Amino acid sequence: MRPSRFTEEQIIGMLKEQEAGAKTADVCRKHGISTATFYKFKAKYGGMDVSDARRLKALEDENARLKKLLAEQMLDNAILKDVAAKNGDARREAECGGSCLRGAWSEPASGASCSEHRPFDGALCQHPAG
Repeated sequence: MRPSRFTEEQIIGMLKEQEAGAKTADVCRKHGISTATFYKFKAKYGGMDVSDARRLKALEDENARLKKLLAEQMLDNAILKDVAAKNGDARREAECGGSCLRGAWSEPASGASCSEHRPFDGALCQHPAG
């Protein structure tokens, strides 16, 4: 989003001019803004002092930073879950002693049989007794 060309102090000054009795159209013309922009400023900053506006800006910046951190953390979490799922597939293959023949899509290769994947027929897969 594009930053405003006006500072909080300037915006609050415009609002105070209008509250003091100046016509909205005159204030807008003087500062070179549309009436829609003026009313947008009034909705956001109406009734605030400069210190309140600065506090609002600081809170908005902190909120944006925290949202970014949360998004990064959620992405890291999803990556770790994906890696853990892949490690689980590798662990299952290791338990088969490497004798399970598996295709590229984690399906047993043709002719391969494994009690974890298909009913056991004693062909290629020997699992440790456990």
